[in-house]
Amino acid sequence: MERPKGAALPRRQALIGAALLSPALAAPARAQAWPARPIRFIVPFPAGGSTDVLGRLLAEMLREGLGQPVVVENRAGAGGNIGVDAIAKAAPDGYTMGVSAGGALAINVSLFRRLPYDPRRDHEPIAQIARTANILVVSAQSPIRTLPELIAAARARPGELSYATPGVGSSSHLSGELLRVRAGIDIFPVHFAGNAPSNTAMMRGDVAFTFETMTTGLAAIRAEQFRPLAVSGAARAPALPDVPTMAEAGVPDCVTDVFFAVIGPAGIPRAAVERSSAVLQRALGAPGVEERFREMLGLEVAFSSPEETRRIIASEIDRWAEIVRISGARVD
Repeated sequence: MERPKGAALPRRQALIGAALLSPALAAPARAQAWPARPIRFIVPFPAGGSTDVLGRLLAEMLREGLGQPVVVENRAGAGGNIGVDAIAKAAPDGYTMGVSAGGALAINVSLFRRLPYDPRRDHEPIAQIARTANILVVSAQSPIRTLPELIAAARARPGELSYATPGVGSSSHLSGELLRVRAGIDIFPVHFAGNAPSNTAMMRGDVAFTFETMTTGLAAIRAEQFRPLAVSGAARAPALPDVPTMAEAGVPDCVTDVFFAVIGPAGIPRAAVERSSAVLQRALGAPGVEERFREMLGLEVAFSSPEETRRIIASEIDRWAEIVRISGARVD
């Protein structure tokens, strides 16, 4: 018998019809799933530097894992503050994130009198990526061969020994100031505009020593330009297994290693945080990545979850506040 017009379809046919229509109905929802478009990845330092190289490696990892382009944008200046502030002030939609070293996320909180952001409030941690220590080095032509010898020379000539830094408030500068206090020696910093002129002064013998970054320090050590005396981490650096820590060389409580983290603006979608963190964890654990980070960048892979990274940032802010206080350094 013919069904009256307007009569309801039998339940089975209605379900079949719904099943056939469901892909079309679901398509708009899937189109909005994160990420649905390219992601901007801010690097707060100039192109070509070690943080830029790290940022581009991380951007490629995210691109492969998320299936969307990840576009690197260099926003350099003010010790990383400009780029990190740009991340903080970006729309919290999951389409802006970036990488920062501990300088802009921890040291600068105490170093700068007027910081335009607060990492504890204005950023969403995604993952800690790596850590690295500084290397206390002298020129390969220096007669000093150990940290105790350097300390003895400083005590024999108080107020005469200087050390090079790539700028006020850099981890190199603060490492030197912490050594001054912990070892009880009278030394003074000579500030240069970056690592290149600092290294040149070292090789000319204009200064007695410097705390070099692992990235550039390793190259100079392998080229036999610098002689390493100690590393500033809590443990020996795998890239320099024969070089003692500061504590092993006789200066305890003189740890000035730094971390690198991927962050976004506060309030970004949880899906963006969790998926990005998971992608980075898998990528960093892939075969050969640890060796690549160590050889290319002088970094040790040290992945941490978003929650643990938040705790790390807070504890690093406190740790560096004490070191900045000891140094007396300030940037207006």
